[in-house]
Amino acid sequence: MTGQWLTVLTVALTGMAGLGGCMISMPGTSHRGPLPDLTERERRLGHELAADVRMLAETIGERNVWRAAALDRAAAFIEERLTQAGHAVRRHSYPLAGRHWDNLEVEVPGRARPQQIVLVGAHYDSVRGSPGANDNATGVATVLALARAFAARPALRTLRLVAFVNEEPPLFQTAGMGSLVYATRSRERGERIVAMVALDGLGYYADAPGTQRYPFPFSLFYPSTADFVAFVGNTSSRALVRRSIGAFRRSAAFPSEGGALPGVVPGVGWSDHWAFWQQGYPAIMVTDTLPFRYGPYHGPDDTAEKVDYPRLARVVAGLEKVVETLVTTAD
Repeated sequence: MTGQWLTVLTVALTGMAGLGGCMISMPGTSHRGPLPDLTERERRLGHELAADVRMLAETIGERNVWRAAALDRAAAFIEERLTQAGHAVRRHSYPLAGRHWDNLEVEVPGRARPQQIVLVGAHYDSVRGSPGANDNATGVATVLALARAFAARPALRTLRLVAFVNEEPPLFQTAGMGSLVYATRSRERGERIVAMVALDGLGYYADAPGTQRYPFPFSLFYPSTADFVAFVGNTSSRALVRRSIGAFRRSAAFPSEGGALPGVVPGVGWSDHWAFWQQGYPAIMVTDTLPFRYGPYHGPDDTAEKVDYPRLARVVAGLEKVVETLVTTAD
């Protein structure tokens, strides 16, 4: 009997390894070893990111359906920063619970294939009881940085940058979630979104072994040190995951991991990309994995000083190349 069970276990683990290889096999090689010195541009970028995170998490603070006035202040700040970057901001409002809520959008039209849309977005609300520095002021600050970088950059496809409202509970994965309202509207309009990238929690990293956790069985395949940024999608978005992390690895000397995993795996669909899956669009999340490494996640201690701005700047510089690849390179 022992021999039979050993055979079953061996077959199961072999199958799991094969499936895991299919889901996590990614192009390129993740950076290992010491990080290079920051460039002057990355240092400036770090200061800009820090200023935006502090405005959202410290000056404005907790912002959600219970603190709607703060949510309005955050929207006004984001609109101001996007306008300063040279964009015309469109507010997409929708009614819920006796008031209107706003997604904010800017667009850089494509010159050759304007009907093909690459959308990069982040939610600007925070969970109740949290100032939301890493979740998700870091994602919003990254969208603002990309808005500055691509304001006048020619592209093959149309680039949209969107700040989504109401991602957090109690509206998470409900009809009132801002990104689901947006994605549903896009599908109704027949918009051709060829890639959606959600930015959610990009600012926390650690170098000690054992600082990274995963739902079983992914601890068998991924590193246990929380020094990397992750590119995550469902199995239908595998091509987009691979293309995005490949572009990142070619340009950024920063550790990265990727996975195209079943959407039911805990964490895989926990952001605005989930909303676009519901409408059949390819969508991924770029993240530091939040609850799987970050103790202050969804708590009052998710504050601005917890964010590693030099490493966030490295990630954002790499994401510029990812976006550039998605909007300028033909399939």
